[in-house]
Amino acid sequence: MAKQLIFITALLVTLAVFAFTMRKYLLYFRFTKSLKLDRFSQRFYETFNVAIAQTKIFRQPVMGFLHAMVFWGFIVILIGSIEMVIDGIFRTERVFGLAGIAYDIVIATGDIFALIIAFAILVFLFRRLFMHVKRFYGTEMKPVSKADANMALSFILLLMLTLLGMNTFYYLDAQLAGHEIAGVYPVSQFIAGLFGQLTQNQVHILHEINWWGHILLIFAFANVLPYSKHFHVFMSVPNVFVSRIDPLGKIETMESIKKEVMLMLNPSASVGNDNQSEIPKFGVSDANDVSWVNYMNALSCTECGRCTAVCPANITGKLLSPRKIMMDVRARMKEKGPGLVKEGIGFSDGRSLLGDYISEEELWACTMCNACAQECPVNINQPSIILDMRRYLVLEKSSAPAGLNTVFTNIENNGAPWQFSPQDRLNWTEEIFMNG
Repeated sequence: MAKQLIFITALLVTLAVFAFTMRKYLLYFRFTKSLKLDRFSQRFYETFNVAIAQTKIFRQPVMGFLHAMVFWGFIVILIGSIEMVIDGIFRTERVFGLAGIAYDIVIATGDIFALIIAFAILVFLFRRLFMHVKRFYGTEMKPVSKADANMALSFILLLMLTLLGMNTFYYLDAQLAGHEIAGVYPVSQFIAGLFGQLTQNQVHILHEINWWGHILLIFAFANVLPYSKHFHVFMSVPNVFVSRIDPLGKIETMESIKKEVMLMLNPSASVGNDNQSEIPKFGVSDANDVSWVNYMNALSCTECGRCTAVCPANITGKLLSPRKIMMDVRARMKEKGPGLVKEGIGFSDGRSLLGDYISEEELWACTMCNACAQECPVNINQPSIILDMRRYLVLEKSSAPAGLNTVFTNIENNGAPWQFSPQDRLNWTEEIFMNG
């Protein structure tokens, strides 16, 4: 009974802390811009293809395979975690064992995956600690970012070790007590052979230590993740579902400007709400100007650096880092969000995403090639935020590089990018006719 009460208390505390954290993020979403979703059948396909099948991660075959194995392993092991919660609440043991052969398959698969994941995590830690992988570095990657990654990987490693320990000593405990063993344990059964000299009491104690260690690590990890770059464990699948499914090169028009152009071309046309009293803000200058999908993108960023590694601007030494853009959106909302929640949309702390976090030089370095969006394993669309901040600079601040300003002036005065009037555009043909 005491074990049951302690477990239920730990579970309620975990859920309460997690709910508090999620409520904070949901409140921040209220201050982002609305964006409608459509084509749900395509979204389900994209989610299966990218998030579940992990197709994009395989562009780096070895590390991609290991990462995919970690993801798939977590899906299988999640079933066992749910079983542990039920066992803890109702004082049962291996309650899903009633499923028979299906349970044997799931448990055996999870036991094998635990070993595979532990090996993969050791490889990941070795790469981070001892190999100078270029994409793990950059001006945006502060020491706290590296410590965050190492901490999350260490958490996962401990989770797998305690899972194997729990399975190993459960198998031994049931065997020594003459009880029926629920499930099949190909890895743990082998490990159990190394502890044959232990007494049943010692085995039982070790099982309890690993059982509690594993479930409490799960509870702790669940509440650490929302404050870590590994928040993508929760966010990546829904992020892929809401991600952009149009071709990457497509640039969305601004509806307010589109209406103005249509009215100029046809003043008698009806283009929607003509009684709009408030002039909309063009583009993005702060975190609360981005769409809710863009903010979800920022929360889903794994900081893996694959986007920055393929960015031609970054490769040639320019300041732009697509990873930094997403990290800055997330950091800025974390800074401004509490004030928005407390005082409303009118809150200002005298700072902004554009200027205090992201410079104009970074934005204009982007070639809009979409290599970063193509490479991102969770379908983040970095160019959409960059484009919106550029739109703010041009439409709200009249700020653009000199070459673009010349083009804008020519379009305004001459109706074309060239610095001569429409009447003179065919003058170059006169010489042809004269010599003909």
